[in-house]
Amino acid sequence: MLTFEWPWLLTLLPLPLLYRLWRRRAETLAPALKAPVYFALAAQAQTQRQTGYWQWISLALLIIAWTCALLAAARPTWIGDPVALPSSGRDLLIAVDISGSMEQTDMVLEGDTVDRLTAVKQVVSEFVTRRQGDRLGLILFGTRPYLQTPLTFDRLTMNTLLGEAQIGFAGDRTAIGDAIGLAVKRLQSRPQDHRVLILLTDGANSAGEVQPLEAADIAAHEGVTIYTIGIGADVMLERSFFGTRRVNPSQDLDETTLTTIADKTGGRYFRARNPEELQQIYQQLDQLEPVEQEAETLRPTKALFYWPLGLALLCSLSLAPLANRENS
Repeated sequence: MLTFEWPWLLTLLPLPLLYRLWRRRAETLAPALKAPVYFALAAQAQTQRQTGYWQWISLALLIIAWTCALLAAARPTWIGDPVALPSSGRDLLIAVDISGSMEQTDMVLEGDTVDRLTAVKQVVSEFVTRRQGDRLGLILFGTRPYLQTPLTFDRLTMNTLLGEAQIGFAGDRTAIGDAIGLAVKRLQSRPQDHRVLILLTDGANSAGEVQPLEAADIAAHEGVTIYTIGIGADVMLERSFFGTRRVNPSQDLDETTLTTIADKTGGRYFRARNPEELQQIYQQLDQLEPVEQEAETLRPTKALFYWPLGLALLCSLSLAPLANRENS
């Protein structure tokens, strides 16, 4: 179906004709000083111009250019047939920690040692691709939480924005409580039995205005189920001038708090020490049963103003050589 956003602009179509009639009437008024010879020559030249072949072509081009310009200004839009959106699934927010500690290189991915965020990006991206029918959203948090992607069916865009996330963009510390609070705020308007948050972090709460357990109580009251994931290796070999020693790169991970958050909200805590375990965790999360939602439809729209605008420009360019031909 073709529609116009500003159809009232089409009422200006007769404006050039009205101006032409006004000019013609003004020209018929008797001049203050008559010069018969020059007046006759001007009338003869005017008659020749009006009957010229190229004059009619120029007039036609002017009419087409004016009409197309008005059509473009009226913003024609093509509205397609209704498209049914998926009617089952959950409203699922994924909160990913991008604080400074996520740059720890204790993950092995396809034979290469990478930082934690790189491993998370690959596993979460595959998880997002598989979640057919879910509304997905992305929260990135460090010292402050940010809603990177609102709830949407557009998994491609969400994966793109996840891939663009960089360590430290949200600050170097970790605000777990504030991230939960933001997720609850974004899920409040959705049906109560659909609200799910998957929170992934490698540390403990060290910033923010809301404590994690207080945020968990609010989430439980609002019916938000939280699945928490602690990421980071237990053992890592660190080489130095004095030799090699074993260290625990995940000593700051607050598993007790993450477990309590999950228990309070009816979720579950998972521990991912490597990309393989993280992959298995998201495969378990894939088993979430979809819940029926209200059917929704979308009518795709496509702007068409550039077609009449291009034709108007083409007609305008064509008038220049015709004007030179008449003057020659």
